[in-house]
Amino acid sequence: MAKKYNWGLIGTGWIAHEMANALQAVNGEIYAASSPNQAELEKFVKEKQVSKAYLKADDLINDDQVDIVYVATPHTYHYEYIKKALLAGKHVLAEKAMTVNLKQFNEVYELARKQNLILMEGFTLYHMPIYRQVADLIAQGKLGEIKLVQVNFGSLKDYDPSNRFFNKELAGGALLDIGGYATAFARMFLKQQPNSLLTTVKFFETGVDEQAGIILKNADEQLAVMALSMRAKQPKRGVISGTKGYVEISNYPRATKAEITYTKDAHQEEYQTLTAGKSEEALNYEVFAMQKFIEQGHDEGQLELSRDVAEILNSIRTNWGLKYPFD
Repeated sequence: MAKKYNWGLIGTGWIAHEMANALQAVNGEIYAASSPNQAELEKFVKEKQVSKAYLKADDLINDDQVDIVYVATPHTYHYEYIKKALLAGKHVLAEKAMTVNLKQFNEVYELARKQNLILMEGFTLYHMPIYRQVADLIAQGKLGEIKLVQVNFGSLKDYDPSNRFFNKELAGGALLDIGGYATAFARMFLKQQPNSLLTTVKFFETGVDEQAGIILKNADEQLAVMALSMRAKQPKRGVISGTKGYVEISNYPRATKAEITYTKDAHQEEYQTLTAGKSEEALNYEVFAMQKFIEQGHDEGQLELSRDVAEILNSIRTNWGLKYPFD
């Protein structure tokens, strides 16, 4: 990178630990971190060799030396910190879901554009190298016309109504925790935004979505079929199907391999395997992308893609009648 970027991390949970490792690998240093828990902050700063520590996130945001703010708090705090950081002239990488509803998303989207700053959502699959190869394959017409995308994400969370995963006041539920990945995968391979939705949901006892089936369709009549669950493990598997073949991608949030089956007619099949990248370096790719976007002054359509995902998630929640206390 031509410029050294000072990153400030808000939050010290497990994903912040991963991001800290990525920043050390890519940049060799971390400028600042923030957490209201002094003991956790001191431990994090020592372990990750962070230069400055702040108990208050606002103090980190207002540090003139911070170039990029990374937001790794629970969903419900993202909007507040993103907005403050953008107003302070900082570029922002926020973990998914970037905001808890479309209204918040549109506000920070417009603010980032107005401030001429990069705002990026932490979806690892946007940056895994294997997806460039799959996109090239589709662009070359080797799969024919894409008709259907199928994608699953099932997580088995311990039964604990008090856990944030099931806490309505913290925007819990499968949709915002894991559904964003499935929706982002589907949207990446649809020509345009879906305009039709069918869905059904099973609610957990706290009122958040426990599992759901979702079917999306766009004006080109491409379909996306998604299955989500927080209490039943599923393989993280995506399938992109066209008139000449299909691609299977396992562990798609951090995928490194794509299995292609060519079906040029109803009787013969040919197979190909593509490999690229390393799953353990998923956040390294995010760091590289964020810093590249800042240097070139545009995000290559990433924020538009995230906005489409936010719009889909909002439509699904509206269909279910699921509202959070802060909506």
